[in-house]
This record gives sequence, structure tokens and C-alpha cells, in this order.
Amino acid sequence: MSSAQDPFYIVKEEIQDSIDKLQSAFHKWERISPGMGDQVHATKELLANCGSIEWQVDELEKAITVAAKDPALYGIDDAELERRRRWTSNARTQVRSVKTGVLAGKGNAGASNAKEVRLELMRMPDSSGASRYDQYGGRDDDGFVQSESDRQMLLIKQQDEELDELSKSVERIGGVGLTIHDELVAQERIIDELGTEMDSTKNRLDFVQKKVGMVMKKAGAKGQMMMICFLLVLFIILFVLVFLT
Repeated sequence: MSSAQDPFYIVKEEIQDSIDKLQSAFHKWERISPGMGDQVHATKELLANCGSIEWQVDELEKAITVAAKDPALYGIDDAELERRRRWTSNARTQVRSVKTGVLAGKGNAGASNAKEVRLELMRMPDSSGASRYDQYGGRDDDGFVQSESDRQMLLIKQQDEELDELSKSVERIGGVGLTIHDELVAQERIIDELGTEMDSTKNRLDFVQKKVGMVMKKAGAKGQMMMICFLLVLFIILFVLVFLT
């Protein structure tokens, strides 16, 4: 299976694109002054994106584990499996680096602010905060899981449609191949029959030639002249009947 058709590389490109955007957002976050409201919002968004990408990498690693049980079934080898494992490990390291940087903040002030941000994100400064987390955070998690589930289902549906189209194309090609085969068999049968008829005709001509030769020998010179004259008269009669009547 080519890289353009392998679902692994399709998902890999999407995850890598998400990581690139995450790192770009992290660099912008580093330039925000600590304590500003924008930093709280940006921090929440960065941590949420980190969790989303980590979940996607986990799912990709599960797929690699399944493929490793029977690589031949999926058309890959041990070297390809090792490359995929290295990529997922590297992706996880990139996400973890961003997550660690966000939680650590910028120096001591950044660390203090990051702690406040984590508490804000967790919605757990007191009992009422825990209630708000359960109400909103759980809803966000459910929405995220549903969104990812829908995306995976869409990818599966697209792959099924492509496989259906490929199956129809293979069936059409198979039908054309069978038709060509039938035509070739029919042509071969006709050629065999023609060859048989030619052999039969050749045998008959040989037989007639032998008979004519025997008659000519028995008739002698005088008989041959009489036969020639008879054939000439017969030809003239046939010519008159055909062209002059």
C-alpha cells in the first residue's frame, strides 16, 4: 500500500499539522505578559490542544500495536513498524515539551501564574469550583470525544467508499478480461476449423491430381489431344452461354 493511500500517513499528517500549530501557539503564549487575562485563555487552549493531540497519538499507537500482530496482513514490515513507533514517540515528546513549558510558565512569576491557571482550568479552588468543573469541564470533554469520534467515523466512511469504488473497478476489469478471453477462445476455434478444412481440401486436390495423372498416362498422346480439344469446346460453349445469352 502506498503512503498516499495508507490511513496511518493520512492521520499522521493531520497530527503533525496540529503539533505545528500547537508549537506556533506556544511561542505566541511565551510572549504574553504574566497575569494578563489573555494568558489564562491561551493557557487553557494550549493544554486542551495538548490533551487532544496526546489522545490522537494514543489511538495511533493502538493501531500500530494491532498491525504489529500481523504485519503481512497490512502490507508492512518490521522496519516500517519501527519508523512508525519512532514517529509517535517523537510526536509525544514534542507535545509533552509544550505542555511542560506551559505548566512551568516563565520563571518564578510564570510558575506562580501557571499554578493559578491550572487551578482555574480544573475549576477546583473550592467546593463551588468543583461543581463548575463538573458542569463545564465534563461537557467540554464529552464534546471533544464526540468530535473525535465523528472525525474517525468520517475517515472510516471515506475509506469504505474508496474501497467500494476500487472493488467496482476491479469487477469491471475482471469482466473485460473474461470477455477478451471468450473472444480469443472463439477466434482460436474458428482458426482450428479453417485449418481442418484447408487440410481436407488439400487432400482432395492431391487425390484429384493423382487421378488426372493416371488418366493422362493411360490415354497417351492421342488421348491427351482429344481431352484438350474436348475441354476447349466445353469452355467455348460455357463462354457463349454465360456472356452471349
